[in-house]
Amino acid sequence: MRQAQTVLQVATRGHGIHDLTATIDDWLADQDIATGLATLFLQHTSASLTVQENADPDVLRDLQDWLAALAPEDPRRYRHGAEGPDDMPAHLRSVLTQTSLAIPVSGGRMALGTWQAVYLLEHRRQPHRRRLVVHLAGT
Repeated sequence: MRQAQTVLQVATRGHGIHDLTATIDDWLADQDIATGLATLFLQHTSASLTVQENADPDVLRDLQDWLAALAPEDPRRYRHGAEGPDDMPAHLRSVLTQTSLAIPVSGGRMALGTWQAVYLLEHRRQPHRRRLVVHLAGT
């Protein structure tokens, strides 16, 4: 068994959903590991990861709207707001999604379904530089 690991820097433009699929697959292709498991871990508590549909952009818009309805930016609702009114809602949205994913690798690429992609969900309004640890183990 072989292993490889990297930290990918992801620059976000603020609140939104960012497709990471090609970036991750490009790194995987350079590792000379055809079959295994990729673990993705986002080192932040106000952004998250998801595997979601990549065909109809309305799915992503609806997901954003749903998260905003569940965790609205209303400072009267929360104790924590040290970094602004989007701070605590960002943490709540992250709890509802995930900060890590485990994805099988086949043929040196993520074994995603036809209509799937890996996305980073930026829950803060301001642009950020997010760190994504990618660990690959396999043969």
